[in-house]
Amino acid sequence: MISHGGDEKGEGAIQTAQDLHPVITELEPEELKSEYSLEAFNFQTTAELSHQDEHMIGQERAIKAMDFGLQIKRDGYNLFVSGLPGTGRNSRILKAVRKIAATEPVPDDICYLHNFERPDESRPVKLRAGQGCDFKEDMESFVKSVKHNVGKAFESEEYEKHRMSLMERFEKEKERLNEDLDKFADEQNLVIKKALSGILVVPLIKNHEISEKEYEHLDDQEKTLIKRRQDEVYGKIYALSSELKKIESGLKQNLEELDKQVALACIQSLVEALRKKYDEYPFIKDYLENIKKDILENLEAFKKDPGQASALGNIMSLSQEDIFVKYQVNVLVDNQKMKGAPVVIEDNPTYYNLVGRIEHKTRFGFLMTDFSLIKPGAVHKANGGYLVLQANELFRDYFAWDALKNILKRKKVKIENIAEHYGFLPTAGLKPDPVEVDLKVILIGSPLVYYILQLYDEDFSNIFKVRVDFDTMLEKDDHLVLMFIKFLSKECMKEGLLPLNKPAVGRIINMGSRLAADQRKMTARLSDLVDLARESDFWARRESAKFIDERHVDKAIEEKIYRSNRVQQKIQEMLTDGTLVVETGGEKVGQVNGLSVLNMGDYTFGTPSRITARTYVGRGHIVNIEREIQMSGRIHSKGVMIMAGFLGHKFAQDKPLTVAASICFEQTYEEVEGDSASSAEVYCLLSSLGDIPLKQSFAVTGSVDQLGTVQAVGGINEKIEGFFDLCRLKGLDGQGVLIPQTNVKNLMLKEEVVESVRRREFHIYPVRTINEGIALLTGLEPGEADDQGRYPPESVYGRVDAQLRRYAEIAAKQDKEA
Repeated sequence: MISHGGDEKGEGAIQTAQDLHPVITELEPEELKSEYSLEAFNFQTTAELSHQDEHMIGQERAIKAMDFGLQIKRDGYNLFVSGLPGTGRNSRILKAVRKIAATEPVPDDICYLHNFERPDESRPVKLRAGQGCDFKEDMESFVKSVKHNVGKAFESEEYEKHRMSLMERFEKEKERLNEDLDKFADEQNLVIKKALSGILVVPLIKNHEISEKEYEHLDDQEKTLIKRRQDEVYGKIYALSSELKKIESGLKQNLEELDKQVALACIQSLVEALRKKYDEYPFIKDYLENIKKDILENLEAFKKDPGQASALGNIMSLSQEDIFVKYQVNVLVDNQKMKGAPVVIEDNPTYYNLVGRIEHKTRFGFLMTDFSLIKPGAVHKANGGYLVLQANELFRDYFAWDALKNILKRKKVKIENIAEHYGFLPTAGLKPDPVEVDLKVILIGSPLVYYILQLYDEDFSNIFKVRVDFDTMLEKDDHLVLMFIKFLSKECMKEGLLPLNKPAVGRIINMGSRLAADQRKMTARLSDLVDLARESDFWARRESAKFIDERHVDKAIEEKIYRSNRVQQKIQEMLTDGTLVVETGGEKVGQVNGLSVLNMGDYTFGTPSRITARTYVGRGHIVNIEREIQMSGRIHSKGVMIMAGFLGHKFAQDKPLTVAASICFEQTYEEVEGDSASSAEVYCLLSSLGDIPLKQSFAVTGSVDQLGTVQAVGGINEKIEGFFDLCRLKGLDGQGVLIPQTNVKNLMLKEEVVESVRRREFHIYPVRTINEGIALLTGLEPGEADDQGRYPPESVYGRVDAQLRRYAEIAAKQDKEA
């Protein structure tokens, strides 16, 4: 995009006698750039200087906002650090955060424990810093001791003696019942036998078991008697079976009770030791009680030999290792080595990296999880401290911003599946209870991101109440310059660069003012100046120099431009060979040289363009050709409309403005934006209306208001140098540029332009009003209206007014004839 606009605007001016009879003095070479004097600083090279301390260079507003935001401990007072990259926003905020964090208390450890009442909802707990790992180790030791002690107790002779005693009592009772049954059957001349089909009661005759044939030969009375006796024995058998079940049940209960007593004797002292050690935590007391109950209910796991389990058994049940997982402690955040509050920098703030995740493991082809696989997010790690995020990275993840807002509003972080969180089909699995958190978030981004969030996110202003705004420019006073020189010395030492001598430092400071486009200031993007020192170091080492001097800095600047100015050179070639028509001499009616700025991303340069205007009878409509074909930006279109207001105010007080005009940026093939060409367009229109030629040896820039005041524009140095380069290629012969008076403070021109001005080969004129500019371009007086609103006939405005009156008469005649 071609840019004609700027971000600097001049103040309105009242028309004076000097405006009506302007005397314009061109700028002297000393006014074209600011050479900061380093005579007051006593050093030859930066190696002699002490390094810059931790204080920030400039940025007083940002410093105060940082101090306030970091020290106020209230909900919602999180920080948004706005500023351009390279202004020190990252390094400075981190230094400030780490400094204050070091004075604050270390936060508690965060652990997850198994929830015995609701196994799917793991329970988060907090312990003093360092006790999380202690508790984890203590529980691991506890489980090992329980396994060893319980296993050893179940293998002891005493346990076996008690167990065998219970078993013998059971066998004796069982034997007694069987004997009573056999005796009863014998008294009934029956014998009890076991068969494949079950228990049989067989009749006896003379102590002899009768066969079925013998039974068939018995009379009915004998058969009836035998049947009655058999039924009585079967009844006794059923009663015995019930009695045996009761006895077996009692045996089982006695054995279980024995196991529990043995196990309890093994673990009670271990539980009590842990309970005593952590008696300040009531939840640990309850937790240990639940563990004790669970161990007593699952004693088989402590007695089972895993080598005896079948493959099918391993698939259908948890392994012995999995059974003991519930007794583990998942230390989510361990702060035992922390000194002060944590400062967490999350470079990849995705949803899961912020809030944590639940991992899974495969076992026999299935995905499985438990509370030990809960992993922390950056929010957990920053609890009790500070979380630093980059806004551009945060907004790459669609869900991360909403998650962060919810955490800051509710002061809780819940680890959950992202699909379920946003209303998709929930899946069965672990759902850990949320963790209460208290942290301060520092979000670093551009001013544009800040403004968008303020306008369109209703929660933003409530949770990010402090803005730390880094300026793009710094006031260039002695104190700041000294701090910058020490900063440069420190960077050279840190990176092993050659020291810079005093002239080289001066060149870099001047480049800082050039980047700021202000003689009184320098850029706050110090990283750009450090890059210049690095590149200067490269060229100095190529010469085997012992230090960096101004030649190496100039070489670095020249080479940097050369790497990026291919497009600029192509345009200059087309301007020189006539492919693009821009004249640098002679005079033309309705034509003026405008100045544009092209931004290639890493390189910005100026280039002249030919602006033409044609006028004819019409109804006061000025046609902006670029706007008509949608190649004009809004600001440029606004400038054209302001220009129409200026003409109307100047010439349509006693007659209608019956003129039509077309304005065009010739040979422009991309969008035109900005209002810095509006003064050139006014000159062009006045030239066409008055049939007055304009000097083509001048190029013009500056916006204009409806009162005719020429206002400041951006890119002033690039614009001047763009026209200078063309004139140099075609031959310098007294050409020049008209710039707004209010832009003089922004001049930081390269040395070859300054030298050409010193030799009077090139001229730069500051103008305050359209009157001053048109006088320079035409060599005529602009003219002053008398009491009747008439201008001197030979003045610029007199000629324009006369033409407009002719247009008005023609239009009136056409209206009458119509």
